[in-house]
Amino acid sequence: MLPIERLPKRARQQQLVKLIEENPFVTDQELTRQLKVSIQTIRLDRMELGIPELRERMKLMAERSYDQVRSLPLHEVIGEIVDLQLDKSGISIFEISKEHVFSRTGIARGHHIFAQANSLAVAVINDEIALTFSADIRFIRPVHLGEKCIAKAYVRPVSGNKGKAKVEVFTYVGEEMVFQGNFVIYRSAVEDNNEGGSQHENRH
Repeated sequence: MLPIERLPKRARQQQLVKLIEENPFVTDQELTRQLKVSIQTIRLDRMELGIPELRERMKLMAERSYDQVRSLPLHEVIGEIVDLQLDKSGISIFEISKEHVFSRTGIARGHHIFAQANSLAVAVINDEIALTFSADIRFIRPVHLGEKCIAKAYVRPVSGNKGKAKVEVFTYVGEEMVFQGNFVIYRSAVEDNNEGGSQHENRH
């Protein structure tokens, strides 16, 4: 077997920066696999480059989150919301721990994966009342103890029905998609009676 070629330090650190820019949620363990170096080397590189660990990066993203959830209390959202643009898109992170898995297999129970996606789909709606009307879901592969699920939600237009919103959610572990859901969310859709009213103000 040929030995694994390792990048020179400068090139490796440039690649590290690029990988984190492309995916701010990448773990040190994933970086060790991609760059073929020890976890200690990754940590030293991050320290030299002034790049915080994943938990700190998540906190920074959460602080920069654009909007506040309106449709449900934050403690009812499954996972930690790190980015939210109401009626547009949102991102949440959910780490699978012991209470979320089957004890014999270490595989996450499906309802936890669904709950993360469903609560994000509701949270992204800019309305006081938002309820799941229907869901078309697909589990793509099992999720295991210790893995981090990154759910990304996108609000899609629903023509001619202001009482409902369509939200697509894709959940990833690293670069791999593990869950996909298409949600129809009922919203109270209180209209402004003014001509040319404020219901258009969020449209760009």
